[in-house]
Amino acid sequence: MLFAPVIRQASYSPSVRSLDRSFERFFNDVAYARQTGTKGHSFTQDEKSWTLSVDLPGVAKDQLTIGIEGAVVRIESTEAAARKVKAAYELPLDIDATTSTATLENGVLTLKLAKKLPVSNVAQLAIQ
Repeated sequence: MLFAPVIRQASYSPSVRSLDRSFERFFNDVAYARQTGTKGHSFTQDEKSWTLSVDLPGVAKDQLTIGIEGAVVRIESTEAAARKVKAAYELPLDIDATTSTATLENGVLTLKLAKKLPVSNVAQLAIQ
């Protein structure tokens, strides 16, 4: 009989897991849309930001509202818009709204969402 030590990994809270699942769902939807040729939105990321492009033909920039709360970005059309749009995307990290940008050109809304990196609260303890 062989015994091996068990090293437990830090457990994640359910809220972190749900963020991971929602990001995975979003990413799978984008991959499925690319695979099937369905157009609608695309998603890319780099070290500092995510880029989300959404096709919104027939909607002017003054007919859209974009809200950012934590890790959630919401896109919604106003009552006066010819096309009704309501979408929400949840990302794995909080979004820095101050450095994020939105542009609407030729019916394509492009959001460049800056990642807000978590601040470490580690305190150093002196050895006596």
